[in-house]
Amino acid sequence: MKKETETAERVMEERGHWGTKVEFLLAVAGNIVGLGNVWRFPYLCYKNGGGAFLVPYLLFAVTCGIPLFLLETAIGQYTQEGGITSWRKLCPLAEGIGYAGQLILFYSCMYYIIILAWALFYLYFSFSSQLPWASCSNTWNSDHCVDFSNRNLSTNWTQQPNISSSAATEFWEKRVLLISGGIEEVGSVRWEVLLCLISMWIICYFCIWKGVKSTGKVCPRATV
Repeated sequence: MKKETETAERVMEERGHWGTKVEFLLAVAGNIVGLGNVWRFPYLCYKNGGGAFLVPYLLFAVTCGIPLFLLETAIGQYTQEGGITSWRKLCPLAEGIGYAGQLILFYSCMYYIIILAWALFYLYFSFSSQLPWASCSNTWNSDHCVDFSNRNLSTNWTQQPNISSSAATEFWEKRVLLISGGIEEVGSVRWEVLLCLISMWIICYFCIWKGVKSTGKVCPRATV
């Protein structure tokens, strides 16, 4: 019995802990604030009726979102375990909840990193003397590209909205993504975007590789 207690204490010592309460609060805030709040939420408000969308959003936030967040935080603090082992410790039959949560996090990290890679790609081109998405004089632009810096061409946008496209749209579709003609055309690998993707994975890894000791000071979830 004494050996089991010593082993449990040794495991607790090896597991990282927050340095201060402020670090914990910053990590929690970083987990809450993300692309869903900064980017997706305004788009959903605009698409679903503006201010009227806030009513069901606040309702579900108060009745579902906040209670689930407090439950998850309380379980983690009480058990001092990870997302899977905490449920195994409380109720082995509910261990599947932990696996489902980790699967959701896996998919979330996948698309978060991809969006960060796109942001890094745009950041690189933003240092150009002339922004490539500000004009139609690039090699990837089509004949239907409209340059809004030229006021005379802006009339073409209103007269033929179905075939015209902005320079920013064509930069995104033809330069960044290089969208193929259909699902039957696989297309080629965008090596520049792939390099940005690898860079973001490396950056995020070194932000959290020391566990909570570095997560509370770097708080990488807040940047995504």
